Amino acid sequence: MNMGEKVALEWGTLGFKYIKTDKRFIARWRNGGWDTGILTEDNILRIEEGACALHYGQQCFEGLKAFTTKDGRVVLFRPDENAKRMRRSAEALLMAPVPERMFIRACEEVVRANLRWVPPYGYGASFYLRPFLIGVGDNLGVKPAPEYIFSVFGAPVGPYFKGGLQPVRFITSEYDRAAPNGTGSVKVGGNYAASLRAHEIAVKAGFADCIYLDPATHTFIEEVGAANFFGITKDNVFVTPKSNSILPSITKYSLMYLAEHYLHMKVEERPVPIDSLGEFVEAGACGTAAVITPIGEIVHEGKSYTFYAGGTEVGPVSRKLYDLLTGIQTGVVEAPQGWIHEVK
Repeated sequence: MNMGEKVALEWGTLGFKYIKTDKRFIARWRNGGWDTGILTEDNILRIEEGACALHYGQQCFEGLKAFTTKDGRVVLFRPDENAKRMRRSAEALLMAPVPERMFIRACEEVVRANLRWVPPYGYGASFYLRPFLIGVGDNLGVKPAPEYIFSVFGAPVGPYFKGGLQPVRFITSEYDRAAPNGTGSVKVGGNYAASLRAHEIAVKAGFADCIYLDPATHTFIEEVGAANFFGITKDNVFVTPKSNSILPSITKYSLMYLAEHYLHMKVEERPVPIDSLGEFVEAGACGTAAVITPIGEIVHEGKSYTFYAGGTEVGPVSRKLYDLLTGIQTGVVEAPQGWIHEVK
């Protein structure tokens, strides 16, 4: 693929923020089917005032990344898994699902149309893609939308948390991000709207974000801000919470596979009581945006739990997993079959 001339950006100092790029994909579902979709320079959506996305929160979204590999290819990381997860989210909200083939094609088209914005290899940066699906059309009552818009845009990004792979501090929250039998396991905007106040309280108290406990009993770890939690026990076991109200992170399941098959660790997906934090020598948050964010300290009900090197350094297992995953994404480490999708 001809990469062409790149945009003049400081690739090594990019943050995680919106940058308008050249083209985005947009398609519309009406009368029982999707149109083929187009690429457009316009980043403004014009929708009906009665759109269900505006009034009743009928919308979902995804996040995935494109990378420039060491040998100069541009690849997507596991886009089929994002397509499947968006389908599950759409079905949970009675939305018209986006076919997997359309999802992947849209991501490819956006990457190809914005190649000059895709960060070069070696800067620790990537091209973040945001596919989203919203209910639109004229409507007033509480019911599924008569029409839907599916769109994908992208932007070059750096680390989600400032400083990259460095331990950060978290505090547990008294707020819930989702109900026990609600929408916690799907990627819908309402879960994130519900997290804004708790996040702000944590940041004002000097923490990177908050940790949500299970909404039924407030005794088990669920999510770390907008990411999944994992811990490494003293016996070198990779542990991550299991719950019906946790979003199934593609990054988390990738790390579980790498821990088991590349590092030959035992892996456990199970309930994790908040009062069992003492069993972990390392802890971290993981997700598409952050990849891995090492956790240095968790404060719960006034008690402090610190991890590797008293919370001052990145633990060896977390670093190995980070290097493995980012190495796979950039073509330095051989990927498991089906994980890398080349954009041609």
